[in-house]
Amino acid sequence: MVDGTMRNESDERGAKLLTGSRYWTNYSIEADVYLLGASGDAGLIIRSSNEEEGVNSYSGYYAGIRTGDSTLVLGRADHSWLEASNQRTVPGGIHPYQWYHLKLLAYNCDIAVAVMGNASEPRTAFGVTDSDCLRHGRVGLRSYSSGGIWRNVVVRTATRTDLGNLLAGNGLTREQPAKDFVAKDSESIRERQMEQDQQSLPSPEANTQSIASLSLTSFSTPAKATVRGVVVLVAPRLYVQDSTGGVYVQAQHPPLLRVGDEVEVTGLSHQSDFSANLEQATVRVLWVRTPIPPVSVTASQAATGRFAGTFVEVRGRLTGKERGPGNTLVLDLDEGSQSFRAIMNPGRSDQRFDQLKLNSTLQLRGVCAVDPILTNRLTPFVILLRSNEDLDLLAGPPWWSAKHILALIAALVLLTLVSVSLYHRVENWRLRAVLEVRERLAHEMHDTLAQSFAGIGFQLQAIRNGLTPEMTTIGQQLELASSLVRHGHDEARRSIATLRTDDFRSEDVLSALAHCAHQMVAGGTVQILTREDGAARPIPLRTTDTLYRIGQEAIANAVRHAEAELISIYMAYDNNSVHLEVEDDGRGFAQDKERFGFGIRGMRRRAQGIDARFDVQSGPGKGTCIRVDAPLPPRPTVVSWLKSMWLTLIGKRIHV
Repeated sequence: MVDGTMRNESDERGAKLLTGSRYWTNYSIEADVYLLGASGDAGLIIRSSNEEEGVNSYSGYYAGIRTGDSTLVLGRADHSWLEASNQRTVPGGIHPYQWYHLKLLAYNCDIAVAVMGNASEPRTAFGVTDSDCLRHGRVGLRSYSSGGIWRNVVVRTATRTDLGNLLAGNGLTREQPAKDFVAKDSESIRERQMEQDQQSLPSPEANTQSIASLSLTSFSTPAKATVRGVVVLVAPRLYVQDSTGGVYVQAQHPPLLRVGDEVEVTGLSHQSDFSANLEQATVRVLWVRTPIPPVSVTASQAATGRFAGTFVEVRGRLTGKERGPGNTLVLDLDEGSQSFRAIMNPGRSDQRFDQLKLNSTLQLRGVCAVDPILTNRLTPFVILLRSNEDLDLLAGPPWWSAKHILALIAALVLLTLVSVSLYHRVENWRLRAVLEVRERLAHEMHDTLAQSFAGIGFQLQAIRNGLTPEMTTIGQQLELASSLVRHGHDEARRSIATLRTDDFRSEDVLSALAHCAHQMVAGGTVQILTREDGAARPIPLRTTDTLYRIGQEAIANAVRHAEAELISIYMAYDNNSVHLEVEDDGRGFAQDKERFGFGIRGMRRRAQGIDARFDVQSGPGKGTCIRVDAPLPPRPTVVSWLKSMWLTLIGKRIHV
């Protein structure tokens, strides 16, 4: 099935396709039929049974249109062919590459057929009565010695009224000849024409000459010549070949010929640049032979003109294709440095032509022609193909073609994009899992450690309240223990605050740090100042968490150790980075890297985890300033996106 039509593109002499039920009895089948060859027939089958492989290997009735004698054919197949004796010639003739509407009907033992071409031509119809008819069977499509196309195939129940209507058109009625079906060989039409040709033509010439000798003909004066050879091409031109070469024959009234027929040609030999032609020729069919095999040549050999008019086989790479004059199909090919063309007839070759891809390697069998009318002086020769079966696809286009390379690049880009997306998604999942663990630890510390400190403080306070005034030493010890408990409780609260993630899940980093700082200094005299520069933009979750933890640790150090009165928190946004500063006016410390505490070392490791630059500025009595410069993903552009993928691929942005 091709585009809603059923196609048979086989060049074999006969093909059929059957379907339906073998119990169907009185019914009709109709379809539009299109012949794909200049000699053959195509049509419909009805009441088929006992099918085997072979064009006539079934029992049933067949009706079709035949180009050889322009007749409407009706016959019976019973593992042989019996043709109705009263065939009808179709007015206007039967032509290939034209649609005809054909209808075949069976009612009891009456078989009728009708065909109609275009609207301006009358309908042709007739019928027969088969006394020993086949009563039931399937439907099918059939062609012989020509391909065909069928469309709008319809099968429906038939009545006697339908039979009468089919035959009543144009004043026709059903006929019943003395002998409805007579045995006929499928080649009878050609044989009858061959017999007529033999009778009308003079006796065979005794002074036949080889085709190669035609090249000795004078350019100025054509000479009469007779050659014998085998037909190697029928359309679009007639070529005959013998053991010495091939020749283009311009026949006045050519008989019905097929490839493989041995013929005798008499005409005027006209010499061209590379080959001789026989003009005003008469052709006599001597007998039927099998087609001769092609001569395998290279494109460079064919370009010399030595094989002009010869059936050859050549290989080439497809560089272009187009439709030429008369809707012919033209292929541009080359083999090495030699270019040439191939010409295919329209019809059956259309689908194959559309499927061919550029840069494919093809094997072609056809007649080598050097006529400038065919070459247009663009290539030294052309190959005239008999049918699409003379074209073999040896290899498709190489995989490294531009189209495939672009597809591969697109696939790699898509795969990289998916990989990067999955990586970031997994990282976010992992970070969220860490945050959830921190949140759970904060709740557990609040429910256990912090509450334990509070309980111990209450107990110590109760013991102290129960002491007598003279127990001063014990009271001082209890006061010291209560102070330690309060300090431990405050440390536990700060630790819980650093573990909680609620602060920056709903706020930006600066607001979350300000909220955390105010919680840490609640009830004290320390002032908190915040400042922000640049347009705020979304920050990746990993970077947000890291900046928040570093800022939180810096604020906690300022509250616990620096004895600061003012803590400033500053954030600034650039195109590709974000800056965080936490500064206090406390007592500061000497910058000795070997004496840095766990807090500063932890902040530095966190900054390294996001490729951020970490800096500490401090001195005794000068306060402390913690700076973090963290990179941000560039704003979405093609260049930044490609750069991001490249950095991801080489591992610059992958951290554990």
